[in-house]
Amino acid sequence: MKISGSFLVPVPQERAFRLLQDPVVLARSMPGCDTLERIGDNEYHMKMKMVLASISGLFDGKVRIADSRPHSSFRLIVEGAGRIGFMKGDGLLTLTPVEGGTNVGYEGTVEVGGTIAAVGQRLLDTTARMMIKRFFEKLTAESASSGAFSPTAIL
Repeated sequence: MKISGSFLVPVPQERAFRLLQDPVVLARSMPGCDTLERIGDNEYHMKMKMVLASISGLFDGKVRIADSRPHSSFRLIVEGAGRIGFMKGDGLLTLTPVEGGTNVGYEGTVEVGGTIAAVGQRLLDTTARMMIKRFFEKLTAESASSGAFSPTAIL
């Protein structure tokens, strides 16, 4: 399944890039993410819960950040497997400064297999779009929160 779109994050480009690379922010922003622990340079072990229609299960996998071009783009690669199947995602995120913040464009592919693939393409597409929207809404909330993400804390 191919995915693409964009979302406005109301912070400057450099800060948006740093937020999108921060494992603490990613863990709090990814729907269903229970843990995201560093296991290497730009590589993290992930545990997340996936709920799709009447099917739910835990996934164990990896998140990797690749092809990083500071402040402008990077590739996010996600792989996970669990009792209900597997998922693989590979997406390019491109950051562009715009009035009011940073436009984060994304484009990539998602593959699923096993029981979760049996729910049908339309439901998978709708769920993927909903999860992406929730991710960016949580990221926006993180960018606005006080404390750990003050401008001096992330520069």
